[in-house]
Amino acid sequence: MPLEIERKFLVRSDDWRGGAAAVQIRQGYLAASPTLSVRIRRAGALAFITVKGGQGIVRTEYEYPIPPDEADEMLDTLCARPLLEKRRYVVPVAGADWEVDEFEGALAGLIVAEIELGHAEQTIELPSWVGREVTDDPRYLNANLAKSGLPLDD
Repeated sequence: MPLEIERKFLVRSDDWRGGAAAVQIRQGYLAASPTLSVRIRRAGALAFITVKGGQGIVRTEYEYPIPPDEADEMLDTLCARPLLEKRRYVVPVAGADWEVDEFEGALAGLIVAEIELGHAEQTIELPSWVGREVTDDPRYLNANLAKSGLPLDD
């Protein structure tokens, strides 16, 4: 079973910005519940369908490339509204690649950093620009951000 082992953090400063190229991402959800999501993502010239299950740091993840024109059709006609739009930057730190997502539209101002791990107990070096961990806060799942917007207490 393919697994995604990932930790997620809010970003507290712009110190991560250093000229890393961004990829524009547009994504929507065909299905979303507390323990399951089916997502369509257009990332630059590439497109994917992804099925994720579970909660917390370790989740199942099945991801497959799909034709970009079909992804655009599904995003335009089948996915729940609103869609998520963000710019993703890959920021190398201490031999690891952090993915920094800068959200747009109704979520503008939210910046989240994620790091994929080899195992759940893996020790990582936190960059100075990383703030509070939100891995276990379901409000910061992309599917919930799309549905509910920005968490009110942050």
